[in-house]
Order: sequence, then C-alpha cells, then structure tokens
Amino acid sequence: MVNLKVKKIRKREGYIVDFDQLRITNAILKALNEVHEESRETAEKLSNKAVSILNKRFEGKIPKVEEIQDIVVNVLKEEGFEEVAQAYLEHRLKRQQIREAKWWLLNREVKTKLSENALRVLESRYLRKDENGKLIETPQQLFQRVARNVAAAEKIYNPAISDDELFKVQEKFFRLIASLSFLPNSPTLMNAGNVLQQLSACFVLPVPDSMEGIFESIKQTALIHQSGGGTGYSFSRLRPEGDFVRSTQGVASGPISFMNVFNAATNTVKQGGKRRGAMMGILKVDHPDIVKFVTAKAEEGILSNFNISVALTDEFMEAVKKKGKYNLINPRNDQVVGEQDAKEIFDLIVHYAWLNGEPGIIFIDAINRNNPTPRLGRIESTNPCGEQPLLPYESCNLGSINFKKMLRQKRRKWEIDWEKLKQTIQDGTHFLDNVVDVNRYPIPEIEAMTEGNRKIGLGVMGWADMLARLEIPYNSKKALSLAEKVMKFIQEWAQKTSAAIAEKKGVFPNFKDSVYDEPSKPKLRNATTTTIAPTGTISIIAGVSFGIEPYYAISFVRKHILGGTTELLEVNPIFKEVAKGEGFYSEEIMRQVAEKGSLREVAGVPDKWKKIFVTAQDIFPEWHIKMQAAFQKYTDNAVSKTINFPYSATEEDVREAYLLAYELHCKGLTIYRIDSRQKQVLNIQGANKEKLEKISIAEEKKSEPEVELVEQEFPELPPSNCPSCHLN
Repeated sequence: MVNLKVKKIRKREGYIVDFDQLRITNAILKALNEVHEESRETAEKLSNKAVSILNKRFEGKIPKVEEIQDIVVNVLKEEGFEEVAQAYLEHRLKRQQIREAKWWLLNREVKTKLSENALRVLESRYLRKDENGKLIETPQQLFQRVARNVAAAEKIYNPAISDDELFKVQEKFFRLIASLSFLPNSPTLMNAGNVLQQLSACFVLPVPDSMEGIFESIKQTALIHQSGGGTGYSFSRLRPEGDFVRSTQGVASGPISFMNVFNAATNTVKQGGKRRGAMMGILKVDHPDIVKFVTAKAEEGILSNFNISVALTDEFMEAVKKKGKYNLINPRNDQVVGEQDAKEIFDLIVHYAWLNGEPGIIFIDAINRNNPTPRLGRIESTNPCGEQPLLPYESCNLGSINFKKMLRQKRRKWEIDWEKLKQTIQDGTHFLDNVVDVNRYPIPEIEAMTEGNRKIGLGVMGWADMLARLEIPYNSKKALSLAEKVMKFIQEWAQKTSAAIAEKKGVFPNFKDSVYDEPSKPKLRNATTTTIAPTGTISIIAGVSFGIEPYYAISFVRKHILGGTTELLEVNPIFKEVAKGEGFYSEEIMRQVAEKGSLREVAGVPDKWKKIFVTAQDIFPEWHIKMQAAFQKYTDNAVSKTINFPYSATEEDVREAYLLAYELHCKGLTIYRIDSRQKQVLNIQGANKEKLEKISIAEEKKSEPEVELVEQEFPELPPSNCPSCHLN
C-alpha cells in the first residue's frame, strides 16, 4: 500500500473520518468482478495509483469522498478499464438514487408545519445559501442534513453497519426533528453537515491569573464564537485591582478591566456570521473586587456581550440570614484580606438586579454538590444563560422536547401521551449522545474534556402550551405537581437510555472519577443527561412557548432579533383556537389582546380562560421560582428561567425572591423587572401596557386558582437494560 499523506476525508454528510485505503481497494475489486474475474492484486495496484494522485493533489488538505471517487474513475480509464469505470460509476449512481428515493419518500410522509415567523428565522440563520446569498436548502432538507450527519456516529462504533441499518437511524432522527417533536440547539441545526461541523452551544473556558493565560482564553473565545457557540468564564482567579504583580513590579488592573478586553474582542467576531457572541462572566462573592463587579453593568450598554452573575456560597447566604460578616479572599495567595458585611453586599446585588436585571446569581455550592465528576475539579462557571454548569474546557450539547407534541386528544379533552414522550426521550438522548462523536471541537482541550464526560442536556419547551391544553393555570399547585412528575419521567428515561447506550458503546471515559462509580448506581454513557435551556429561536421554529416560561403575553412583538431591527408579531394560536371553540372569539377581543398582552382587562373573556391563559406579568414572582425549583428537582444540570417582575416591584420583592430560590435549592436565579431596560426583546404591542405592568405585587398575593386535574399515571417502568429502548 502507498504511504498515506492524506489522513482524513470528508463524508457526504459533512463529518470527517480517518482515510482508509482498503475501502477504495474493495470498491475497485467489486467493480472489476462485475465485468470479469480479476485478482485482488490488480485492485490493489489500481488503488495504489489512485492514492498516489490523491497524496499529490490533497496533501495537507481534507478531500471530499466524491473527489476521491472521481480520481478512482480517472485511474480506471487511464489504465484501460473503461467497462470497469462504467460499472463503478453505475454502482455509485445506483447508491445515490436509492438514498435520494428513500429521503424523497420520507420527506413526503413527514409533514412539517412551519409558521411564517419560523420560516423567516430559518431563512435568516439556518438554511444553506450559495456564495451569492441565495437559498439552496429547504427546511426538510435541513432536517435531512442534520439527521444524516448525526446518525453517521453509528459508523464509529460499528464500521460494518449496513446501509439499511444506518438509514434506520437516519430515519429515526429525521422523524424526530422534522416532526418538531424535538430540536437540537442552534449550532447543531446550523453546522451539522456543513464546513464548520461545530455542534455545541455551551462552553466554559478557564481564565488563569497570568497575561499569557488570559489572552490565550481570548483567542479560544474567538474560535468558539466564530463557530456559533457561547462561552462562560469565572474571573474569580484574577487578582484584585491594585494587587502586586511580581513580574512587572507593578499593580494588577483587576477582573473588570479584562472583562472589557473580552467584550471588545467579541464585538469583532460574529458567531458563524449568524449569531453575535454571548458570554457569561462570574465572580465569586468573596473576591475583593466584588463591589466593582456588581456595579459593572449599572449603565446600559456596558459589557454588552456579557451576562454577569455573582457566585454566592452557602457561607455567604448563611451570613446574610444572620446579618453577619464574611471574609474577602485574595485569589493570588488565598489569604484573607478583609471582611465585608454580608447583608450590605446582598442588598447591593439586589439593587442592581432590580435596576436593570443584572447581576444574576448562582449558588455555587449547590452546583458543586451536583458535580458528577468532582475529582476533575470544582465547577466555577456556567454557559451564557446559566443552565449549564461546566468544568473549564467542557462543552455541552443541548436539545429540547416539544411538550406541545406530547399531547393527544381524547373525548375532546387533551392529555399527556406518556408513551410518545418516552419514545421521544429515548430518541433525543440517543441523538445528543451521537452529537458528541460527530462534533468538531474548536480546540484539543475542549475535545478531550467533552469526550471524557460526554455531557448532554435534554430539556423541554412548550410548557405553557401544555398547561393551557390541559387547562391548568401556570400559577397553581397542580402545575407544580405536574412539573415534578413530567421532569422525573424525563430524567428517569434519559438515564435508562444512557445506560442502555453504555452497554453497547461503553461508559463515559471519566466514569471512574464520577459519582456514578458505585455498585448501586447506573453505568451511564453520559455524565449528565438533562438541562432546561431557554430555547429562544428553536421555540420559534417549533411554534411553541419558550422553555418552561409562562406566556410573556397572549400577543406581543419580538424585537432586536436576528442581529438587527427585525420585529416579529406573535399571537397565541391556542388562545385563538379556544376563543373560537368556546364562542367568545371576536375581532374586538383580538384587538384588545394585541394591545394589552394580558387577558386581565379584556372584556368578554370568561374568568376560567383568564386564569388558564395567565401571562408572566400576571404571575406573582413566587410562582416563577417555585416552578423553576420543581423542574430543578429532577434536572442534572441547571434550569434557565427568567423571573419576571412588574415595573412597580420593590427591591424587597427581589430580595425575597433570592432568599426563596436559595431555600428551594435552585442553582441560580435571573430576575427582570419589566421595562427596566430601554432595549428588551419581548414587547407588548399596545400603548396601554404601563397600567398592566404597574400592578402592585402585594395586590397579587391571592390564593391559587383551582382547576380540576385528571390524574395521569406513569406507564410501568421496565429495567434500565430494557430492549424497548430501540436505540437503533
């Protein structure tokens, strides 16, 4: 065989694999035998010539499989094997026709209903375009591209898998996403099967206390943002402003100064040409520069690419409750350099969160109590939206189940289709695990850590839609109870599926360093399996409510999306359907809904439906936090949720929310007081929203609405190695 200078090739689906000359030899031998009997020696001679040409033409590059096939055809013709070349071409064409016929039939069978807004988002960000910006891909072709690319991971573990068996996996993944029952995070939809092939949404990078380390992190940030990911950092290791720097005999500029450098660098990098860079900056509450950090975003527009959060410790929170002091520690030498009144710092955090929504908070000790690989180090940061705590250099692949698709109608009433939900959990977990293998990571350190832990985050979207269909108010004990029940179901089946995959493909490589390395615990393929993400744009594609959020409004205008001034009008289709079905639909009511957002003051809407179609502004913040806690109880990673406050909310309201979140074992909290920023993404259309938003929280502390819930039992849960997982 010829010495290989080409080490990798790009498959049709877009992923990259090791180059194997034996496959060329076998393909030539098959074509030879179709024409007349020939020896393997002849096939090897022709294969060697093809590889020699390949080495010269593509040394240092990665050829496509089609380019290799073209070289083989030319070699066959040059060596006088015209009939063999024709047989080779016919076999290639036949396989292509079979593939296209299967996909064409499947595309006709699986119908994808997309709203106008969904199509606009897909056209802007996701569908392939040529060099002139012309669309060259349909939504169905996008789903096909993603399904084929992610299913190709099966070849890594079973190179001998047949085309038919591989197509079964492709078909399963296609049905999963084309039906909108599940959608992966945006980078997977954008990049799977494309040149970038970077499929992760969430990354955390270290920021060491050295100039070289800081700027290395900035370089790595640029690579990640260019590929479509978001990044999180802890700046807690940086020495405080004014601290001694031995190498220069000078003084340190502190974490905030370097955050400004990260922010400026990100301004110049637009993620994959499709998404602006997003970052999370975290500082531990015992850092000497904590006051500077808390006040860093007091002026809107400063550190515009950052979300910022304070990492609160249990020690600090207990000091707040006791109105005591706590120590400030210099990270350079871990020496105590002072003490601070805990209540004063807590009140400062509360004030600025009340002012414009930042900083958020994370409970860092609660996060590390749930760290699945503690021997690898402590978790210090999360991704930009806070739902994914990660070790330095870790990334995570997320995907969300569409709750709206997990319902069925029985005798004119809606109920959860538990069997469909179970199958979707299994297929979604399988899909996300495959993503780890076909992913192309921006730097080697991220590849090693991600493949070592194989973290995935299966989450949900459309929770408000599900509650509306089931006629359960969001702000009710019944909604909280159902949240726990359905998330427990998802968590259990995600872990059962992960364990079933592990039996076939092995546990995650760092399993021995994990909390699962005990006889009584499951042997998992993935260190984590569940995450509740915000699902911003994929919710638009699916046509459902965001994540586990309540309805922001029954009608609203979405502004400042797609990287510009685009505005999208959103009208709740379930409410419109109910209004027509219950006989209270009218153009006047729809006009009032569009103006007010909430149904609270809309005449002609029955009280029952006002309670069921409750909006974020109608809900006392306590219910938001309780809902977050209900989902967090059965979620491996964390929960992304915004706790909305009316404009009239007081700082004491925010303070109580933070304390409640701590008591209910949330891993973090983000609050937002409506209209506290000049630029917000979701906006009520009409001019009468001011009255709605200035309703006193005190007036809203009423008893929960009572609506009967028909209990729905879980199906019997088989053992974790149940063959019904249908992973292939």
